[in-house]
Amino acid sequence: VYRPVMQLSGMLFSLLGWVLSCLTTYLPQWKNLNLELNELEIWTMGLWQACVVQEEGGMQCKDFDSFLALPPELRISRILMFFSNGSGLLGLLLSGFGLDCLKIGERQQEQKKRLLLLGGMLFWISGITAIAPVSWVAHSTVQEFWDENIPDIVPRWDFGEALFVGWLAGFCLILGGSLLNCTICSTEVHPSSVHYTVAEQRDQCRHL
Repeated sequence: VYRPVMQLSGMLFSLLGWVLSCLTTYLPQWKNLNLELNELEIWTMGLWQACVVQEEGGMQCKDFDSFLALPPELRISRILMFFSNGSGLLGLLLSGFGLDCLKIGERQQEQKKRLLLLGGMLFWISGITAIAPVSWVAHSTVQEFWDENIPDIVPRWDFGEALFVGWLAGFCLILGGSLLNCTICSTEVHPSSVHYTVAEQRDQCRHL
């Protein structure tokens, strides 16, 4: 019971992390900006567009015109988040074929273990590449917020909700990959082999 439960838990955490990673990629709330002159509007910035949210409930967004015109942290974050989503999807596919509950390839346990190991490593890579850009954007936001060269009257960007979603996604992916890799080290004892061992011991006792 131990291995299937651990494997399913690892897959669920990894799936949740992958979904959150994809959501983080397209959320426009990587940075938030509150204007003191107009508190009815909140500006947000993501990897793809900038939006303004009005208190009345309306939201208007504009896509960035040029990839090269973006700040370095946003350019690299796009690439890393795409890599995180791709490696997470590949990890889900490979790990799915390596699960014990899947009847396909029951006699090829070594290959299934290799698929689980490779899937777990891909989840680790996906989690790290999701945490890295989120942390980079958060670090640059903190630096800009406390930059003394910027006048006090200039509005400062603050953390957006997407950063926290990205941190949670990376944690779930790393946790899921760790659970899958832990099951590789454990050995599963099938009931049939237990009965066979007990019967063999009984036969030996009779001969004695």
